[in-house]
Formats: sequence, structure tokens, C-alpha cells
Amino acid sequence: MEVTNRYVVIKHYIDRAPLESDFELRTEALSLWIEPGKYDVIVKNLYLSVDPYQLNRMKSPGCFQQDMNFAGAICPGQKINGDGIGRVVASGNPEFKEGDLVSWYCMSWGEYSIIKMSPSNMEGAKLRKIEMMEFPLSYHVALLSLSGITAYAGFFEVCKPKKREKLFVSGASGSVGSLVGQYAKLFGCYVVGCAGSQRKVDLLKEKLGFDEAFNYKEETDLKSALKRYFPDGIDIYFDNVGGEMLEAAIENMNPFGRVAVCGAISEYTDKGRRGAPNMVNVVYKRITIQGFLAADHYKKVYKDFLSTTLEHLQGGKLHVLEDMSHGVESIPSAFAGLFRGDNVGKKMVELLAAD
Repeated sequence: MEVTNRYVVIKHYIDRAPLESDFELRTEALSLWIEPGKYDVIVKNLYLSVDPYQLNRMKSPGCFQQDMNFAGAICPGQKINGDGIGRVVASGNPEFKEGDLVSWYCMSWGEYSIIKMSPSNMEGAKLRKIEMMEFPLSYHVALLSLSGITAYAGFFEVCKPKKREKLFVSGASGSVGSLVGQYAKLFGCYVVGCAGSQRKVDLLKEKLGFDEAFNYKEETDLKSALKRYFPDGIDIYFDNVGGEMLEAAIENMNPFGRVAVCGAISEYTDKGRRGAPNMVNVVYKRITIQGFLAADHYKKVYKDFLSTTLEHLQGGKLHVLEDMSHGVESIPSAFAGLFRGDNVGKKMVELLAAD
């Protein structure tokens, strides 16, 4: 059987904020037949994750891409991949059968994904069956996948919180920041977040339970703003944006404060924009600044992450924010919108409703 597969590629390297016109929708004929002896799996994609870090993979080749072994550089015309879930439509692997719902970190930005596997090839080892159907399927793209693990590991493993400590989260209405703030509140911290609109600020306080939140676009002096919300200083800063916000947070950190650097979206689109924290403060306050990836902590935290998160979900204590676009043709605008601040929560593209 042969089907038509539509998928998205970049036309050229993107070294600035992405535009819809930077992408191209292509079409190919795809056979759903697996050659005997092959272990490949073909998946009909259902939900695809759209994440800011992907832009770093689309830039002109640079040394930082050599360290991104979990998500290497993307060349113009090459298929783009990312986290997603889908339904198996053909399989040469006895572990997976037609109809299985699966998740993988390397689904194509298109309607189908081909997962190359063999008894000796571990590329497909992270292909995982979805058997827990208590919650919406989309949760397996965000909360119960990389966004949730990133938030959980970043807060508990990198930040090493103590109850009643004061936490500041930037990008707090995004897929990771919104979860970090909730985990922190449930743990017993005082939490303040920042976002880019009053609607997002209201959501953080009224729905997610943040103690305070503010619109950073309305602040002329970020250092003074943080001093206002943290008169006794910041113990933990969960950084999703970098740039001037990192500088302001460091200025307001308490001795032995911890900074978990999850992202730097304000710097992704501007080569000249870099956070330059006061390093004298870092030295004399003995501040720890650590970048991290979810993959660093996956094996260690996954079991605790899943049990804790499911307990909070079942108790109605954890709220999931999803921002859904529809159809493969919406992927370019969904991705570009991340850098305009259009999304609230986890940005995803729904390709086809699951049966």
C-alpha cells in the first residue's frame, strides 16, 4: 500500500527569528510495506511537539550543534524531527504491531514517520508504547514527556529546593515554566513568574497558583522589578529566557542561590544579545549556575517523576496548559509563533484525531 506523506523542511538556514516563509511543505509517495527481515516501524503521526530549541538546530553550522547529540543540526531540505506520538501502521518489529500507540523523540514534522530499527541498532530503543490511557493522548507529548521531565528534573535535581525557599521562573506560561511553578508550589516554595501579557499573568496566579506574577514588557527596570517581588532575595532562578532577565535575577540572588538554565529563548534570535551577569556577585554570593538537558537526568528521575506527576494529576492539583494548532500545514506558523510569544503552555500540532 502506498500513501501520500506531506512533511515540512527549511528552505535555508535560519539565523534570526523564524518566519513562515522560511519553511516549505513537501509531498512524497510513501510505501507502507516493510521488507522481510527489516525491523523498521512506520507511524502515522497524531501529535507533534513544537519547541523553541529546534531553532538552534536550524541555524548555520556552529560548534554548539556538535554537542547536541540528541538533536543534531538540520540542513535545508532535510526532514525535521522532534517529540511526538502516533499510531503504528506497519511494523517489522515483533515488539510493535499495527494499531499500537507510540511516542518517540524523533518523529518527523510530517504526516508519517519511518523509524529505522534492527536487533543491533538502538536508534529505535526509545520508541515507547502508550498503554496508560487515563488521560488525554496529548499529555504524552507534553506533561508526561520531555516538557514534564525537564521541569521536574530541572527543579528537583538541578535546583535542589528546600521548603519555603523563594523561586523565580521566567517564561512561566510556557510548557516547562508553567510546570516548574506548579511543582514548586506543591513542594512548598514561594513562587513568582513572569510572562509577556496580562492574560498570561492572570492565568499564572488564578489557575496555576503562583504567589505573584508580572508582565516583563511593562517593566522598565528588571532588576528593580525583581527587588519589588523579592525584597528578601531569590533563592532559586529557573531560567528559560537568558539575556537581561538572567542579569537581573543574578543581581537579586541570595547567597548560595541556584540557577537552572533550561533555555535562552531571548538569545536564540539575536547573535548580539547575550546575558552578562555580574560575575563578582556570582563569586561572593557563591551562586551556582548550571545548564542542563532532560536527557541528563531521565534514567534517574523518570520513576519518581511519573509517580509524583500522576498523583498530582489524579488529585486535580496539577493543571496542563496546551496550545494546539491543526494540520501539517500549520507547523511553520506554530513554530514561528513561539518567538512572538503567541503560545500559552505547550505548543503542539494535531495531525489526526486518534480513534
